[in-house]
Amino acid sequence: MVMRTRQSQRRRQVLSRERIVETAIELLDAGGEGALTVRALTERLSTGAGAIYHHVGNMNELGQAATETVIADALPWPVASGGGAGESGGAEEAGETGGAGETGKAGGSGRAGKAGESGKAEGSGRAGKAGESGKAGKAGESGKAGEVGGSGGPRERPEDRIRAVALGLYDAATEHSWLASRLAAQLIREPWGAVTPRIFESMGRPLRDLGVPRGDWFTTTSTLVHYVLGATSQNAQTADDVPGDAPPDTEEVRAAFLDTASRAWRDLDPEEYPFLHDIADQMRAHEDRAQFLAGVDLILAGVTASRPR
Repeated sequence: MVMRTRQSQRRRQVLSRERIVETAIELLDAGGEGALTVRALTERLSTGAGAIYHHVGNMNELGQAATETVIADALPWPVASGGGAGESGGAEEAGETGGAGETGKAGGSGRAGKAGESGKAEGSGRAGKAGESGKAGKAGESGKAGEVGGSGGPRERPEDRIRAVALGLYDAATEHSWLASRLAAQLIREPWGAVTPRIFESMGRPLRDLGVPRGDWFTTTSTLVHYVLGATSQNAQTADDVPGDAPPDTEEVRAAFLDTASRAWRDLDPEEYPFLHDIADQMRAHEDRAQFLAGVDLILAGVTASRPR
């Protein structure tokens, strides 16, 4: 009896809000929204419901805390106007983001893709594609090219900061399939909460630095935020019904799904759907992350073209 009492005391001592939120994220990642229950938490943490509610209040608050924690990791804070893109090698070398589909230069800035020393940072994105950034592709020693904030080193272009924020959200939603729907819900139902202001501030400051007229700040930022969240939500979805006996591998399932869709488009009447016939193979071969960034670039091109001269 004494031993059990001591064990219970040790469990109470290590239980904290941070640990509860971390466990909630693990449950959400493993099983989606339905997996986050009081029963699952109490079993995983070896504690009672009362102890959990003492730290988080209720399950809705816990879900919000999990969302805020993931976004805090995806979007470093505070946001800086012209954050560092590396300490040497020049701003164009160490954080350069080219158009989607180009090769040879390091693309964009990933959450952990470092671009420091000198020269062009190769291998920062998948297969060295410009406009992308790998989560852990190292290309130097100092200066993170994916941080929204930060100081020191050459000033990062506003366009690169926007791409870094967009890719941070995209990668977070890809890693946490439950996140996109939560972000959309908070944007619509609770824009005054912790998450939406952080996203708007991260997107809005570099848009402002691009020279967007003050009267267009909200509309322009909202357009970009809605595109980013909408695209991440779409890409976070999984295809439940894939024809054939594809093994449970994400890339193979995706390839089978796109092949089926491409063949279906090609089977349509070419006189009625000539455009779909022309792009069917492009749709099958497209890469989600590159397509996502291409959409960001299209919006930025429009912003740049429309700003006052």
